[in-house]
Amino acid sequence: MNSLLKKLNIKEVNPGASFGADHWIDDKNGAELVSYNPSTGEPIASVIQATPAAYDQVVTASQKAFTTWRDVPAPKRGQLIRDLGEATRALKEPLGELVTLEMGKIRAEGLGEVQEMIDICEFALGLSRQLYGLTMHSERPSHRMYEQWHPLGPVGVITAFNFPVAVWSWNSTLAAVCGDTVIWKPSELVPLTALAVQHICNQVMADHGLSGIFSLVIGTGTEVGELLINDPRVPLVSFTGSTKVGRHISQTVAGRFGRTLLELGGNNAIIVHEDANLDLAVRGIVFGAVGTAGQRCTSTRRLIVHKSIANELADRLVKAYAQVNIGDPLEIETLMGPLVTADAMKKMETALSTAQKDGGKVLAGGQALNGNKGNFVQPTIVRMPAQTDIVKEETFAPLLYVLEYETIDEAIALHNDVPQGLSSAIFTDSMQTVERFLSAGGSDCGIANVNIGTSGAEIGGAFGGEKETGGGRESGSDAWRAYMRRQTNTINWGKELPLAQGIKFGGD
Repeated sequence: MNSLLKKLNIKEVNPGASFGADHWIDDKNGAELVSYNPSTGEPIASVIQATPAAYDQVVTASQKAFTTWRDVPAPKRGQLIRDLGEATRALKEPLGELVTLEMGKIRAEGLGEVQEMIDICEFALGLSRQLYGLTMHSERPSHRMYEQWHPLGPVGVITAFNFPVAVWSWNSTLAAVCGDTVIWKPSELVPLTALAVQHICNQVMADHGLSGIFSLVIGTGTEVGELLINDPRVPLVSFTGSTKVGRHISQTVAGRFGRTLLELGGNNAIIVHEDANLDLAVRGIVFGAVGTAGQRCTSTRRLIVHKSIANELADRLVKAYAQVNIGDPLEIETLMGPLVTADAMKKMETALSTAQKDGGKVLAGGQALNGNKGNFVQPTIVRMPAQTDIVKEETFAPLLYVLEYETIDEAIALHNDVPQGLSSAIFTDSMQTVERFLSAGGSDCGIANVNIGTSGAEIGGAFGGEKETGGGRESGSDAWRAYMRRQTNTINWGKELPLAQGIKFGGD
């Protein structure tokens, strides 16, 4: 652990009553927060959480920084993000390994997550020259109409434990090139990764003679989180997490007429049609269901299989699951690490028990690996006679439910019959089946894939979903608009003052 912190240049905080020379606040009233290694259950290190006073100090500094940052030309703002990407690239390995150590995803996925931050920095750099508005033709002579986009202000970003680097970067890099400042509240389960990222940000900001563009407040949702979502100085709150918490945040922020960007639960399904390439399907299913120990919002949780191939596919999956190497996520040969907490193990156990009571049959897995320290479980496949209430719930674990269908319409109906609407996929070689799945009456998710799995989205597309997933969009495409306010402008360059709709007023 010490070697990782040394590589990331993390130092002890200098004492002081306000921001020190190293851009950190020393708050002697802050409560200690311990970060635990999910592979061993042992503590890694502790940090001091923000008090209300420290939180207010951070937001005040962010608000002040915004008043000058918004006036910096967007291409110049992009240069900061370019350098952030380069600084992250230089520290990709230790930062990725810290993600693995603290969160538990395997090393390849930890490095891949840091690469995602590097990629979104490159995307945001290009975006800094493409914050386009539209021009419109006016019905009035000698008038011109157009729209432009302005920064919103300090943006609150609340992230989940499962992607402690990538999701913050999706939001913060876009918000920064849009002219906003960013206040980050990470999950309490991964504070060390957040500290490491903030150190990188501090170094890059200092190189540009800046401060307050990126800020960090560590604390619980009931304390720091509540301060953030109730703060009128924060016009937008981006939240990634559960539907239950997202609903509370949405209602709270809307109550003060603020905006929210919500990335909530997913209950993602893969449809495997009778003409599917099963070699491709097995690979896509296993990665989607087992990757990150089933703790992605895009993890595959339901498998909807044509009746004619259900037995063959089930047999192939059971064999593939038997080859999944479970253990220390820092070891290269490991394919699945631990769940993030012991509570996550209990939730998986409860869901599995309920599924069995509903008639589910365990085909593979189903056991906690009590012989190991840490939160290790077997990835599990359960064949279900029907889509019961437990199947419609999101269980954040490697638990895959298998259902059967006879017609594509039946498969799509099963697919859509859940509250969530994030990611979806189909494996088929039929063009007609593909188009049926992608049509307006097909998948109701924000992401719909063909012949690939539900997880592993690229940064170039907008990421997000419908229904209880929250409707937000992050990362690529035109997701940048969420971080800006639209302004319509009309300019009269003539000598008369005609009114719209042909209205005559007074002596006109």
